[in-house]
Amino acid sequence: MDHHMVAAVSIAGTCLDVIGSLYLAYDLLGGQHGPLRLITRAVTYSIVFGVGYGVGLGLFFGLVAGVASGVTIAIELNRAARGLEHYSLWWEGAFSAIRALAFSAGLYRNPGPEFAAAFAVLLTAGQILAYSRGVRPAMDYAATGKPRLTRRHAWAILARTVGYAATALLCSAFVRHVEHIWAGAIRLGLVIGVVTGIGGAIIPMIEYYAEKLPERRMGAFGIALILCGFALQSFQYWVALLDVKVT
Repeated sequence: MDHHMVAAVSIAGTCLDVIGSLYLAYDLLGGQHGPLRLITRAVTYSIVFGVGYGVGLGLFFGLVAGVASGVTIAIELNRAARGLEHYSLWWEGAFSAIRALAFSAGLYRNPGPEFAAAFAVLLTAGQILAYSRGVRPAMDYAATGKPRLTRRHAWAILARTVGYAATALLCSAFVRHVEHIWAGAIRLGLVIGVVTGIGGAIIPMIEYYAEKLPERRMGAFGIALILCGFALQSFQYWVALLDVKVT
């Protein structure tokens, strides 16, 4: 077993403990008008995107890309839920750069630093271009409690799938030693396209419950997160107790 995975599981457990404590402290954080609605969105979207990316592209990629996507998307959707205009292009460029750096960090260990650096630059530029044309997480915003996918969302998902695959192929042209170029690029594009498609479809449902979730359920969810965090934190000790070989 890789020692990086053991550390990642323990860190994830600690994060769940902290987040669960925040849910239990709902009233102290200002109730319905406090920051917990933003935290609820950030946690939920991080889990949705993290699990999807992790299943398709590995645990480490899922962790870093899921958190970066979840937090930035939550910030933008929280603003839309308050009825405010979207952020300026400068802020949206910053969100793009954060996500691009996280995606590149997730890919760093396989194709290498040259590929990751080129991927981050091209991905940031591509996302800024999309923002300038109105394609953003809060596009066609709704909080209906039901999954929904508009035609604009469908076109954006298709463009994202092709764009990520094309970006990976272009970066591979700069870095000659990358193996399985076509297979890796297609896999990257398909995984990101499918995950963002599913995530985009359930945004109205998540937004509805982020606004309407009762206080008692907040506390119950917080307890569940703390228990999950405890289980993940104890993973490292079970590894040692069962004499699992760590490399």
